[in-house]
Amino acid sequence: MGGRCNEDCDWTGVQNGPRILLIELLGYHELQAYCGDLTVKRVISDNATRDQSQHIFGKHGVRAKEILQLVEGQMDRKLSVVGLSEGLITFTRIFSPLSPCELMEAERHTHVFHQCEPDLWIVMVVEKSKETEEALREGALRAVLKDAHNLFVLFYGSLRALLQSHPRGDVARSCLHAFFPDYLSDFMTGKKFRIPSISESLTHRGTVQLFSPQRETLLEAQSLQELLKSWSGGGMVRHVMILFHNILLSSTLSPADTTTLFLYATLRMMPSSLSQAPRSRSSSRRENPAAGPAGLLASNLNNALGPSRLRNLFTNLTTSPSSDVVPNPHISDAHDSSVDDQGTRSSVPRPLVHEGWWRDADNFLCTDAWGSETGRSKMLPNVTLRQSEERLNLCVYQFRSLTLVMLVPKSGGSDLIPNLQGQLLEKAAHKIQKLEEKVVKEWPGSNAWHVAGYRYLYNDSNNKVSRFSPASKVATLSLESLAALNRIRQEIDLETGRSERSSSMEDRELELCVRTKQNAWVIVRTRGGLELYTVLEKASNTLLLACDAVEKLSKRYFNGSFSSD
Repeated sequence: MGGRCNEDCDWTGVQNGPRILLIELLGYHELQAYCGDLTVKRVISDNATRDQSQHIFGKHGVRAKEILQLVEGQMDRKLSVVGLSEGLITFTRIFSPLSPCELMEAERHTHVFHQCEPDLWIVMVVEKSKETEEALREGALRAVLKDAHNLFVLFYGSLRALLQSHPRGDVARSCLHAFFPDYLSDFMTGKKFRIPSISESLTHRGTVQLFSPQRETLLEAQSLQELLKSWSGGGMVRHVMILFHNILLSSTLSPADTTTLFLYATLRMMPSSLSQAPRSRSSSRRENPAAGPAGLLASNLNNALGPSRLRNLFTNLTTSPSSDVVPNPHISDAHDSSVDDQGTRSSVPRPLVHEGWWRDADNFLCTDAWGSETGRSKMLPNVTLRQSEERLNLCVYQFRSLTLVMLVPKSGGSDLIPNLQGQLLEKAAHKIQKLEEKVVKEWPGSNAWHVAGYRYLYNDSNNKVSRFSPASKVATLSLESLAALNRIRQEIDLETGRSERSSSMEDRELELCVRTKQNAWVIVRTRGGLELYTVLEKASNTLLLACDAVEKLSKRYFNGSFSSD
């Protein structure tokens, strides 16, 4: 889907101003278009011939030259969205330099702005409808964009660093095109694009779900972490994260890095997400090296969008380009590739490709989503930590429901991972098995956090930890209760944003009690960086009884953090 430059594009010469990554969601559910960064100058899309591009550029002037990708028949709309976004950001900066426009509500659309990096913005445009307008919540939509950027940085580093190291923008553009289709495919349900709805009001993105076992089991997990980190004088394993199913057990990473790596592990490394036939899948991929650009999205979105829509979407991409347009580099099913400023072809990984990981006979997870070196061996999966900006290799071991994610220095050489695997199987396999058996005995099951009579969400924004009622229990709530909760969360999100900008999160304290028409109670209590949302659907409850019920919940399960004493 990437556009190609017919003239040199140097990012160092781009004027200061908002640079926008646009994601349009039209028809509320349907994925219509994806654009890369919209401030690259003099770009011609692979979708258009030179005559078509000259016609469009002549019609729209310089503004059209700022579009990374052209989609025929939608140029006028894209230009208006980009122009409106740039105008709103620039104008609101006059009055609020540190926090420009975050949301724009129009009659038929909602525009959500997320400043992912200085002067770099992601804009999501969602079309409203009568039956779904009430479900839209700015905080939930922005959380989707935040997750996308955090994962992108985890795999490729920051956009700004990519643009500084490769001023033409080719590498950054290739990374965006390799990442976003796979990320957005997780939101596809059939032919519909599913965005956060009111049924998810009692969940919180950007957090981890933490299981606190008994003290003896927790010490066993910490002992295992210290053992792994002690090998080779502490230089073999830098960090360790342990998961049980999709719940975090322990981590030596910072909260921000833990949250992002936890999200990736739950998306692609859980047993239900692993490929069951990696060798046949990989061999068929190698036997079809000329799959062409259409392979980038076909494997993930063919069933979702339907063959006819995919065919229409990629018709121009799969045809032979004219001699005046620089063709796309080869895009395989496993990974993309790009040509940097020196003309060197490099592999662009696709870490979010579905079924990109599989488990070998020794219980180590393997992947070819990072590509291969000259077609001989798979490249080691690697990630970038946000806090230290250090690039580390991934080594993952999975025993039954227990997953160990180990981060290993890239400077350790090609023998470091095999040595680590050998030592783990020889010295730590028994400890891992023992730990898994203990956790299984203590784990109460999928309803571990259910509290009879309550539907709740607990969020600790300081440590990025959340706990909430199981989805099967939340489904018993009435739509009216969920809608009321969604509206209240929208107001809390706005208040939280103001507090974060004024650096007054520690002193923030709020209690809100709302009774719905069906006599349900929605009670919210916030204190510092802690939040507790509770829904009680007992018609006989008075305000006093409802508040007493929340008081009991706080004292029994959250150490009295929300008690009014």
